[in-house]
Parts: sequence; structure tokens; C-alpha cells
Amino acid sequence: MILREFPPMGVYETLFRFAGATGTYMGEPGTHPWAQGYPITTQLPGGPPLPDRIAITAADRMYPKADGQPALRRAIADYYNEFYGAGIAPDHVAVFAGGRPALFAVLAFLEDDVTVAIEETEYTPYWDLLNVLRRRFGIIPSNLGNRFRPRLEDHGGGFLVKSNPCNPTGVATRGEELRRLVEHYSAAGRGALLDEAYEFYGDPGPESALRYVKDIDETDLFVVGAATKGLQVPGMRVGWCVAAKRHIEILRNYSTFGMGGVSRASQLYVTELLGLDRVRRARDAVAEFFGAQRKRYAEGLRGLGLELFTGTGGFYHWAKLPGELTGDTFNERLFRHNAGILPGRLCDMRRRGDEGPLGPMIRFSFGPLSPESYDADMAILAKCV
Repeated sequence: MILREFPPMGVYETLFRFAGATGTYMGEPGTHPWAQGYPITTQLPGGPPLPDRIAITAADRMYPKADGQPALRRAIADYYNEFYGAGIAPDHVAVFAGGRPALFAVLAFLEDDVTVAIEETEYTPYWDLLNVLRRRFGIIPSNLGNRFRPRLEDHGGGFLVKSNPCNPTGVATRGEELRRLVEHYSAAGRGALLDEAYEFYGDPGPESALRYVKDIDETDLFVVGAATKGLQVPGMRVGWCVAAKRHIEILRNYSTFGMGGVSRASQLYVTELLGLDRVRRARDAVAEFFGAQRKRYAEGLRGLGLELFTGTGGFYHWAKLPGELTGDTFNERLFRHNAGILPGRLCDMRRRGDEGPLGPMIRFSFGPLSPESYDADMAILAKCV
């Protein structure tokens, strides 16, 4: 072997197992994609329409800027300034081909002596990133004992990596709690990478750490966002990182050899989505629609005997299966009905397997589901529980 072997990221492990068992790809017509982390990609009730075309000129067929097209970087800065009073400029923004490349770049360029601090239950690719980059990391307790709600007092030292709202639990750090977290990791000698992919999916509404950052140039904070979830366009593969100008320069330099910029066509599309009047409607529509879905599926899952630990964000339910069921066993049953969930073991940053403490946990995604699918969804779940 010339390449070092590495397994697929947890969600894709599940998708590949589903394909092997069913002969089809989860997300295709007739399947029930409860394992997948993408939202509905059609217009939401009360939300703005999604454009079906963009105009491409000769200039747009040229190479993109290494750190992102100026219009998109300005639109991102304007967005955070308008809704959170962030006080940032385009020079505080770097554009990536989705959120995960931004996460990868920040972790790749940490100094060798930096130890990462990460919650015990977290977004499954964090484990892959930390391991492929051979990063040392310490665990912040997030388990059944604290209902997956660690306190700031539970944090030790290190460079924090955190999704907020958390994927998979939906637990959202908001308001005064978020202000304290930002203040703590803004101090000299500390830093944090805050992944806000699910920013729009909060109850009672969107929230960002940038509301509480006084001067980002005086911090080692990195806030990552993306068009994937809130703007409902995962296929555009556009994400961004907001950080101190000195850090953005490093990320730009990385792009010159490691990424080569991001599709100009995708950047044009997302720039249009970030128009302030449009994005104001999108924020409200996403929070309202998915908040209703969260409540509806919560009632159904509890009625089947699942114990929910879900927070007030994201489009997942984080649940404990009844009896002796584990996530993998549950999937074996679901696959027979062209359905599947994400087993909790894949969100375990200690990777203790199906027999570990997260074995009976599942992440159920209602992100891609229309309200009309509810009755059929619950019928399948009832058969398999």
C-alpha cells in the first residue's frame, strides 16, 4: 500500500452500509434519509424563493480569488454586521469549498504543541480530522450523566473545537452562556474553532458567537459558517471562516496551494442568497419551519418509547433507544424498509463502538423531510422499535 488507510467519515460509513444492504443510495426516491445532514432544498413556507439560474460572464470563467470573491466576502461581513453587530470587514473572511475544508485548514495550521479540547459527543468528522492530522485532544464530558450539556466549568485547557448548535445533540449554547464561552476563549493563550453550520436552526431564532466578540483581531477565535444548512444549498459547496486578519492571511495562503479557490459560479449564487432582505426572510422561515418539525417528531419519537436528549437547535433528534437496542441493530431493521439513522457510536469522540455508552443512542434527522412524510415515517419506526 502506498497510501495510509483511513475509514470513511461516519455518515458515509452509514450511507455505504445502506447502499450495500439495499442496492440504492440513501436520499434517492423511495428512501427515508434519516441519517443524512442536509435540509430541504425547496422554498420553505414564508421563506424566499431559491434562484434557479445565475448569469455567467467571461470574467466568471477565470480563476477565483484565493480567499474568495470580494463580493461574497463583503456579503458575509455585511451579514454578520447587520444581525450580530460583529464589526468585521471582508479582510476577516476567507471562503472555502464548504464548511469542512475550513475546519480542516484551521486544524492543519495549529502549532504542533496545541492540544485540542472537544466534547465527548460531537460532529462525527471531527474525530476523522483530529486523527488524520494526528492532533492531540482532550475530552470535555458530554454524556448521559450530564444530559449532553457540558458547562464551561467542565472545560479544561486547550483549543476548543465545538459545533453550536451541537451536531448531533441539537444542544445550543446561547445568550449569557455563549457570551461567557466567547469571553473565556478570547483570553490570551486560548482559542476556539466554533462551527456554526446550524446557526439558523435555533429556537427562538438564530444565534452566533460573533454577537459577543469585542475585537476579533485581538483573539484566536475562528467562526465557521456555510451556505449548506441555513441557505439550503448543500450542493453549492460554499463555506467560510471569520477570524483575525492575520489568521485569514494564512488561510488565504493555504488556498493558493491546497484548494485553489472556490467555484466562482457557486460564489455568485451564494452572494445572491445573502442579500440582507432575502436572508432576513430565510432566517425566520428556517427557524419557524424546522422548529415545528422538531416538536412534531419529538412527540412521535417519545410515543414510541425513545428517550430524547435533544436541545433547541439543529434538525436532529438525539435519542436513546428503548430496551437493549443499539444504533447498529436498529439500522439493520430500518434498512429493510429503505430507511436508516446515524448510530450514536459514530458521534463518540472516544470511538468506543456499539457496546460503548453511546451504543444505544441515535441521531434522527428530520432535515430533508417534508411534513407530508410524517405518518409514513412513524409507521416504519414503530415497526422497527
